[in-house]
Amino acid sequence: MTADLHGLASVRYIVDDVSAAIEFYTTHLGFTVSTAFPPAFADVVRGPLRLLLSGPTSSGARVTPADAAGCGRNRIHLIVDDLDAERERLERAGVTLRSDVVAGPGGRQFLIADPAGNLVEVFEPAARG
Repeated sequence: MTADLHGLASVRYIVDDVSAAIEFYTTHLGFTVSTAFPPAFADVVRGPLRLLLSGPTSSGARVTPADAAGCGRNRIHLIVDDLDAERERLERAGVTLRSDVVAGPGGRQFLIADPAGNLVEVFEPAARG
């Protein structure tokens, strides 16, 4: 699949293993592969989000300063209809859960981690009305 890049928001995640990242995002989170050049780079798409998966040999990873090389607190945010069912599905699949479910005025969420440790927030909005 070659995605039309216009109208997509792109986020770059630095990963240790591009093939493992592709497998994680396509198997567990509903992304589709747009381009793949392991071990250096791939991009996967879900709706308007284009996730750039940059391996250690990619230009995106090489330009990263050494003091900022680890994964951080930034994360992509994916909306689901049934948070409890999604958490159970991911847990059964062996996905690394990084938090308990946390509730706030906007909804409920929990965090998972990709194979490189990058965070993904799984979020169910609060009922309106």
